Formats: sequence, structure tokens, C-alpha cells
Amino acid sequence: MIQLIPAIDIIGGRCVRLSQGDYARQQVYNENPLEVAKAFEDSGLTRLHLVDLDGAKASHIVNYKVLEQIARRTSLSIDFGGGLKSDEDLHIAFESGAHLVTGGSIAVRNRPLFESWVVRYGKERIILGADVRDGKISTGGWLDDSDVELIPFVRDYQQMGIEQVITTDIARDGMLQGCAVELYGKMLAELPGIYLIASGGVSSWADIEALQATGVPAVILGKAIYEGYISLSEITHFIIDNQ
Repeated sequence: MIQLIPAIDIIGGRCVRLSQGDYARQQVYNENPLEVAKAFEDSGLTRLHLVDLDGAKASHIVNYKVLEQIARRTSLSIDFGGGLKSDEDLHIAFESGAHLVTGGSIAVRNRPLFESWVVRYGKERIILGADVRDGKISTGGWLDDSDVELIPFVRDYQQMGIEQVITTDIARDGMLQGCAVELYGKMLAELPGIYLIASGGVSSWADIEALQATGVPAVILGKAIYEGYISLSEITHFIIDNQ
């Protein structure tokens, strides 16, 4: 069964979603991220993708108090990302209750530091964030494009031990227009053994089924839940039916 991972993106301590990573196009969905996380937990979901968008923009962790609150008051396994640029940021994230962390920009801009995290904390706790626009990696909360090609970038880290990678097709993120099934299929074919977490564009169960049929092991759900395209009750039934 494909793993369903809900997302909570945080700006100013509130639960928001952006469209195509544009900070000027944000929609506030809930003033209380803990309330949202509890609803996810109650529906049978066990993992949460928590993104500190303020941190991504500021290049250091900002909303660790939200992380701490959700970790303390739910049993969700939290993977946390956004603004993790130093050993201190990582220390704060883990101390605040993150089970895993996602490093994206740092993996491009400071490879030695990112690799040291994999060695120190273990490949089980470090996720590679490989977010892509037009086939190239984007960094800095998707504000900066690079010349780094997606497949070689992920392959290099896979060869040094990374197992999990989150890839967001930025052009599709928050647009509810379907996900990049072809891109993910190519990644799975060229990067055998990778635990690929798809992100961006999911708008229906048909999208999830297409990813599952392609062999994608996990998918992040955001706006599709918040806008009611996929309900939490449907998610509960999916989980029960596939146990």
C-alpha cells in the first residue's frame, strides 16, 4: 500500500498552503496546526510532513515551537523541514520532537555538512529534499533555481547512503492539477531502491492510484485535503481496507 503522508506548512505559526511555492499566494487554513495534526492522527494517519516556511525563507529554524507542540501532544512520526542550515538547527529540530528531518537547500549548498548529518544521525533519520522546477533543483524555499540536474543529484546521495527522498514538482504544487507520474516513474527506473516520496499536484484518488500503480511508495497530501478533494473519512477507509 502506498503510504499517505499529510502536510502542514507553517507561516507565522499558522497552517497555510502556497501555490507553486509562491509566498505571495498563500491561503491560511487553520490558526491552530495542532488541531489539524490531531485530526490527521484521528483519521488513522501515522506520519506528518511538517514544513517551516518561515524557516525556509530565513535560512534557519523558526517554528520549532509548533513542532514541539505537535510532537508532545500526538503520536505522529514527524518529518520536519524548512530552514535547516546548521548543526544547531538540526539539534533544535530533533530536541523539539522531529523523528526525521528533510534537508533540501543545504544538500545543494553545503554537501559536506549534509553528509555529516547522515553519518551522525543515520540514514534512517535524514531525508533528501529534491524539489524540481523544469528538471532542475530549486532551493531557498523554492525562491532560487539552480543548474543541478535532478537524477544525478539524487543518485550521488543514494550512493553515499541516502534512502528516502521527497521530490516536489514545484509547477504542480498546490495547483490541484494532477501529479508528475511520468517524472516519478523515471526516477524509480533510474534510481532503483530509492524510497521516493512524491509531492505536488495530488487532486483526487485517481492521482494516488496512478502513483501506486507506478510503484511510488509514498505520497504527500496537502491542498487536496484542505480543499476537500480528498476527505479524512476516505483516508480512514483506505487505510482500513489496505491493512
